[in-house]
Amino acid sequence: MTQEAPIKVAILDLYAGMANQGMRGFKDILKRYREKHGLDLEYKVYDTRGANELPDTSYDIYICSGGPGDPLSSEAEDWDINFMKLVGDLEAHNASDATDKKHVFFVCHSFQMMCRRYKLGLINKRRSPSFGILPVHLTDAGKHEPVLQDLSDPFYTVDSRSWQVIHADEKRFTELGMQLLIIEKERPYVDLPRAMMAIRFSDYFIGTQFHPEADAMGMKYHLEQDERKNEVIAEHGKDKYNDMIERLEDPDKIMHTQNTLIPNFLDQAVKNIAKGEMPIAK
Repeated sequence: MTQEAPIKVAILDLYAGMANQGMRGFKDILKRYREKHGLDLEYKVYDTRGANELPDTSYDIYICSGGPGDPLSSEAEDWDINFMKLVGDLEAHNASDATDKKHVFFVCHSFQMMCRRYKLGLINKRRSPSFGILPVHLTDAGKHEPVLQDLSDPFYTVDSRSWQVIHADEKRFTELGMQLLIIEKERPYVDLPRAMMAIRFSDYFIGTQFHPEADAMGMKYHLEQDERKNEVIAEHGKDKYNDMIERLEDPDKIMHTQNTLIPNFLDQAVKNIAKGEMPIAK
């Protein structure tokens, strides 16, 4: 079939001007996906947290980034209010008879904000920041999630957060029809709850508390910064730090995650846009 209109993607930047590798990661994934499938796909970045810029509901796909700080403290800020209004508008659109459903992917900070919105668990500050290339584990639901297809159990991700969502409220999950897909790595030597690391919020909304957009180049840059290096060594030890550096070269670790998870999400969205068929460029 012929693609009649470009696939439009909105990227919501929640970094508030903080230097990051995430935005480059999202753009690189979209560019590779466009080239691989020969799609007429365009994207636009919105400085949501820094300049209160938000897209309208005309986009096909929305990707919401991570960002710094407390996901609980901004509820009264204009950008947060407008962000949640957009989410509500997209929810209403998807609940309507409209056939052009809106697919949204939430990462880290925006994932935590969605957990706040739905009251899915306790959001609090970690005892110490988590940063590195770490394994995460699939739940039973996660093993049947198409977006996680071709990922092993456990698989490796980039984790970078000072806040966390823990103590899943199973009653709320059941009431809202949501599924917990991934949980934090098991730490039998630490008596602390495991964080929720990915949730299927609806047929069209999904999110991760880790960074599936991260790549080896960006991680290497961050891990070699003195502050980050010292944090990782303090949290995990020097041997684990060296292991993380080695994992950057392993194509089955974060490189595989970056090349698999968000592209799987895009596959679902594009197939819906094309009504079951992958569109091709004119």
